[in-house]
Amino acid sequence: MHKRQQPGRRTVLGAAALGVGAAVFGGAGQASAAGRAGVPQELPVPLIVGHRGASGYRPEHTFGSYQLALDMGADVIEQDLVPTKDGHLVCRHENDITATTDVSAHPEFADRKTTKTVDGAKLTGWFTEDFTLAELKTLRAKERIPGTRQHNTVYDGVWEVPTFEEVLRWAEREGRKRGRRVWLHIETKHPTYFRKLGLGLEERVAKALRAHGRHRRNSPNFLQSFEPSSIQRLGKLVDCPKVVLLSTLDSRPWDFVEAGDPRTVADLVTPEGLKWLAGFAQGIGPDLTVIIPRDKDGKLGEPTSVVKDAHAAGLVLHPYTVRNENTFLPADYRRGTDPDAYGDALGVFKAYLGTGIDGLFSDNPDTALLAAAEFRKR
Repeated sequence: MHKRQQPGRRTVLGAAALGVGAAVFGGAGQASAAGRAGVPQELPVPLIVGHRGASGYRPEHTFGSYQLALDMGADVIEQDLVPTKDGHLVCRHENDITATTDVSAHPEFADRKTTKTVDGAKLTGWFTEDFTLAELKTLRAKERIPGTRQHNTVYDGVWEVPTFEEVLRWAEREGRKRGRRVWLHIETKHPTYFRKLGLGLEERVAKALRAHGRHRRNSPNFLQSFEPSSIQRLGKLVDCPKVVLLSTLDSRPWDFVEAGDPRTVADLVTPEGLKWLAGFAQGIGPDLTVIIPRDKDGKLGEPTSVVKDAHAAGLVLHPYTVRNENTFLPADYRRGTDPDAYGDALGVFKAYLGTGIDGLFSDNPDTALLAAAEFRKR
């Protein structure tokens, strides 16, 4: 563990995370030191990503959540992007907005409730692609899991659903105010599904990034997707660093399902699979169980070789997601019997950070940063 965190290794990983320099990644995705001399290490290692903002404290994907995450010190703020009927990109974790907005309280939209199949899952509710942006802006955001985060419901109705354009302008304003760039972690959600509807995400993301000068290799954002083909498509449009998100080991990316590609995440995290990913991405964002699996009792097991193997392929790792509440924690880190109470979140953060990962998503950036500070000193 300590060997992977020596200063020389951390410097290389920091530059890799930034995706900067004349030759950031060499042949077959192998890390290259060429062009890195004198590059400022703008992001720390390990970095902390505010997952949907600071969604442990404010309703997710609102400016309240984004602003709090930034004020807490999160190194990067995440956005998930879905389109409206008229082609605008908005920030929602899913296109199904039933649980995250007050749409059900709007009688004028009662007839928009419908059942759809999205990436193989049958869902009933209201969907962004059935609303114009003007219609969507009449709604207000609310807490997605009120039973777990009852304190967040205080803020129900305070904020609108933000557009990606509004987030980019916010990042520019905050950057000027703070005298430093505001980093974003931007995800294309269900890209194959939306492309079939004529609402391709990648071109819209690239257009917005270019309009704000955030499309370059050293631009302050990561692009991410659970579909490798979306990352490949983005790679033809913009040069900023890209991260392939990976679910559990037995899952398959939805674009693989559509294309008849039999590979699973387990195949993609083998040395051969990681080498393939490194041909078009600079990092991976795996489910935490890919880094440290849980045993049959839900307790943390032994770390896998994925961190070592990904680093050998020249990839950084930004796994997801650590939350403070017992219900989300491994069984051996829960405290008391209340599933909504906080457990030993600091212990969990340290367990994952101790594997040598380069960053971590969290709903609780303040807790994550406290844990990360210990590792940044090494």
